[in-house]
Order: sequence, then C-alpha cells, then structure tokens
Amino acid sequence: MMTTKERNYIIAILALVAVMVSFDLAIDSKEGVILWHVLIEASAGLAALAGIFFLLKGSFQLRHQLSDSQSENQKLKAEAQEWKSEAQRFIEGLSKSIDLQLTKWNLTPAEKEVSLLLLKGLSLKEIADVRGTTEKTARVQSISVYSKSGLTGRSELAAFFLEDLLQPQQYQGASSHFQEPKD
Repeated sequence: MMTTKERNYIIAILALVAVMVSFDLAIDSKEGVILWHVLIEASAGLAALAGIFFLLKGSFQLRHQLSDSQSENQKLKAEAQEWKSEAQRFIEGLSKSIDLQLTKWNLTPAEKEVSLLLLKGLSLKEIADVRGTTEKTARVQSISVYSKSGLTGRSELAAFFLEDLLQPQQYQGASSHFQEPKD
C-alpha cells in the first residue's frame, strides 16, 4: 500500500507535469504547431490531471475509511467495557463460588492457586513459572487437587465449574448434560 508521503510525491510530480504541459501547449499554440502534436500533449496533461484526481480521491476515501474504522473501534471498545461492567458482578460471584468449592475440597492455598491456573488453561510448566516453583511441584499439586476433588484431570476440573455455565440459554435448567430440543 502506498504511504501518504509517496502519494504526495506522485501528486506533486503529476501537478508539475500538468503545469509544464500547459506552458508547452500555450507556446505551441502561438507557434502554430500541428494539431496532432497539440492533441498528444493535451492528452498527456489530462492524464496527469486524471492521475491527481484519482490519487486525491483515493486519499479522501482512505481517510473516510480510517475515520469509520476508528469510530467502529471506539464503539467496540465501549461495548466491551459495558460488557465487562455488566459481567463483573457475575464474574465476582463465580470467583467466590469457585473459591468456596475449592475450600470445600480442603485444598491448601497453593493447591487453590494451582487449580485456578489450571482453569485458566496454563500448562504445568507455565504454572511453575508463574508460581516460581518447579514443574514437578506443579504436577504434584495438580495431582493433589484432582485427588481431593475426586476428579480425574484438567477437563473434569474445568467441566465441574463451567459445564452448566456455558450451555445455551434455552438449555439452562435442563440436566447438567446437553440435551437436544424436543420438537
């Protein structure tokens, strides 16, 4: 894509060509130059002017598109902020509910932290890095989480907290497993 600076250089060059052709046409018309020569030079001048027109038109269209994109971006940011604000109380409630369940499982503070990092999708290596421990420690703590909770792994841990939460609206209130709608 052409930069604004490049576009301006080309416009300046085309404007110079159009001016030079205009002067040459004025001189040629006084000297009685043959018609086909004048027509060719006039065509070159018109082509330069057409080039300027299309470059300027493209610049205005790009500015308009940029303005529209910026407006859309601001609108999306506002919508995202609104969603975050509306969802904040639900997120806080979910966080409290998860913490309550982790407490019911008698998890240590370290195991709770590992549980939350597992729910966020971090690998054992990433958990170890975040917590400043070894990967082996993170693995042992995750095994302890699964043992105390009676779950077999990360997917069951995530499903325990999220399965009913992530069902489409029409299925909430049904059993905790997805069911096809009845006709």
